[in-house]
This record gives sequence, structure tokens and C-alpha cells, in this order.
Amino acid sequence: MKIGFSREDEAFRHEIAGWLEANLKGEFAALRFRGGPGDEHAFPEERKAWERHLAEGGWTCVGWAPGHGGRGLSINQQVIFHEEYARAGGPGRMGHIGEGLAGPTIAAFGSEAQRRRFLPGIVEGREFWCQGYSEPGAGSDLANIRTRASLDEASGQWVLNGQKVWTSLAHESDWCFVIARTDPQSRGRDGLAFLLVPMDQPGITVRPIEQLTGTSEFNEVFFDDAVTAADNILGAPGDGWRIAMALLGFERGVSTLGQQMQFRNELEWLMARARENGSGRDPLIRQRLAQAWSGLTIMRYNALRMLSGPQDGSLRPEALIYKLDWSSWHVALGKLAMDILGEEAEILEGAPYALGRLQSLFLFSRADTIYGGTSEIQRNIIAERALGMPKESRPT
Repeated sequence: MKIGFSREDEAFRHEIAGWLEANLKGEFAALRFRGGPGDEHAFPEERKAWERHLAEGGWTCVGWAPGHGGRGLSINQQVIFHEEYARAGGPGRMGHIGEGLAGPTIAAFGSEAQRRRFLPGIVEGREFWCQGYSEPGAGSDLANIRTRASLDEASGQWVLNGQKVWTSLAHESDWCFVIARTDPQSRGRDGLAFLLVPMDQPGITVRPIEQLTGTSEFNEVFFDDAVTAADNILGAPGDGWRIAMALLGFERGVSTLGQQMQFRNELEWLMARARENGSGRDPLIRQRLAQAWSGLTIMRYNALRMLSGPQDGSLRPEALIYKLDWSSWHVALGKLAMDILGEEAEILEGAPYALGRLQSLFLFSRADTIYGGTSEIQRNIIAERALGMPKESRPT
């Protein structure tokens, strides 16, 4: 694991930090530290404009190969980019699902025609993506999905019927990658396909799900004879599970360092509030702040270890523990925020949902151990795949 950075890397750090300082001004000044988990409702159109501005500066998809429209930056420089972006208060990326998930998966498994069609829209900040995985009866148990897709030979289109849920930014997206069952007789991981589906069509209905914070960043998505072209499938029918798992490997990639910088920003907000209201004089609060700092530091080292291996979508043991680690840490940080606020944590500044930043942190972090795979499922994955323990017994 390489922890330090070269002189060239530090020069690159100066370059990106300078660009962000010069550009997060004027029409984009209000976007600093806005957007992202728990705040996705903030300034969606302005953040889409920011994506296009990033693209003009050459700062989207920085780790992609030049042949796919990226900069081909080294892992070290990608880490620096994400760290400096979060440090500068860069807004939550509207294009992060396309850049971090859909794009790398299309690049790895798509045909040359699919790469030419879909990758430029992501790089240029013109087309935005959402993820059609979870369903009401198949959240963490992805192999239980029921959404169906059948190929209509006459029209040359896949026809989809079913429902997805917890679909982040579906209401702002142009495309959705959907795991659907193309073999009606199949069960479990067999008979699945990975389809690329346009969102703007009569067969798709998007309904927002209101959260505790009063916002609606994710949605239910209903497919009622929705269609997509026959060649908008990655791989072949039956390859869906393999491609879906590789996508999860890309999800635990370099952007995790940017996530950790956002966590560091939140920890610094907590420390500042503890100094302001005097709660930092409480030895237990000080101990918990120190534990939060230590946990975040360990998380960073594990991410660097994770990034030292091949970036091919494979899930190595250090990647398997990451989701459980960060989600548990973030929930504890939310609880600490409430204890630092004290009585202030119980008070809203106005009706009905004028939540403060730390109140929103606490409420939203409650979902961290559920979305993206529940903590219970994550522990099973660690036990079975990383430790080689026997699989959990299941009813027959």
C-alpha cells in the first residue's frame, strides 16, 4: 500500500485545488458543500450546469482511459482529485452514478457501439443515470428480483414490466441500468440481464419517496410495457448477475476517498460546534470525537489498501468490509452530533422541516446501514466470501 505522494502528485494537487478555488464562485458559489447524501434535493439544475462546467475544464471521469474520454489519471492523482474536490466544498455530483457505476461497467462489458453511444454523454455532463437494482421484495437479496423483460422480435425492443425502489435521482435521470429477468422459468442468479433503459417514455412512472428529512432524493420506479432497443443490453441474456456484481466492485473504487473527505468535513463541523457550545469540555464527548477521528483514519488506510489492487470490478476482502465499516461509523457520528447539540438537537428552526445541518446528518445516517446492502447482509458476505465460512442455512 502506497500512502505518500510524489512531487508530481503534489503539483497536481495544487492544480486541481486552484481550479476549484477559481471556479466555485459567481453562479456556482451557492453550491459549495451542497448536494450529496441527505441533501440531493438542493439545486439540481444548477448542479447539472456545474457538471457541464466540470466537463469543459476536463474534470469529469478523470480516471477513465483517454480512449473513453477521460484523463487516464493514476490512482494517486484520482485520490487527490476526490480529496481536493471534497475539501473545497464541491457540490454533490449529479453525474456520479454515470461516472462511477454505469460508465465503467459499459466500458468493461459493452460493445464498441455502446461505448460510442453512452460514454460521451457521461463525460460531457449531458446525460444522467440511475440504478435499477432493488425491488420491494428484493432489496439486499438482489437475486430475488421479479422485474421481467422480454424481447419483442417484431419491434426489435425489450419490453419491461415490474417495479424498482429506492432509486436515487430517478426523477433527474435520462437513463437507468436495470437488472431484469429475461428467462421467466429461472430462479436466483440465473436468467438475468443488464439493460440500459431510457427514462423519458410513457411506460415509466417515477414516484418520490419522502424521507425523515422531508426531502425525496430516491423514488419508486414502475415499468409498464416500458421499452428499450434490443441492442441496449450489456453482454447476453443470463449475464446480468455477473455484470451487476462487477458494477458493485467499481462502486467501491476511488470515489470512496472523496466520500471520506465529506465525512471529514462533517467531523470538523462537529468539533467546531463542540468548541462553540462547550460540550467539548466533556471528557466523554472528547473521547468519542477522538474515536471518530481514529475510525476515519483507519477507513482511509483501508481504502488505500483497497485501491492498491486491480481496478477491474473484483471484490477483494478489503473491499468487502468497506460498506459495513463506513455505514456503522457514519451512524455513530450522527448520534455524536445529537449529543454535542444537546437540547438544541430537539428544536427545529421553523416548520415543517427546517432542519439544521447536523440534525439532517443524524436523520439521514440512519439509512446508511440499509441502502447499498444491509449490515446483516454485509456480515454474511464477509463471513462467506472473505472468511470462507459455511453459507447460512436457508429454508428449502
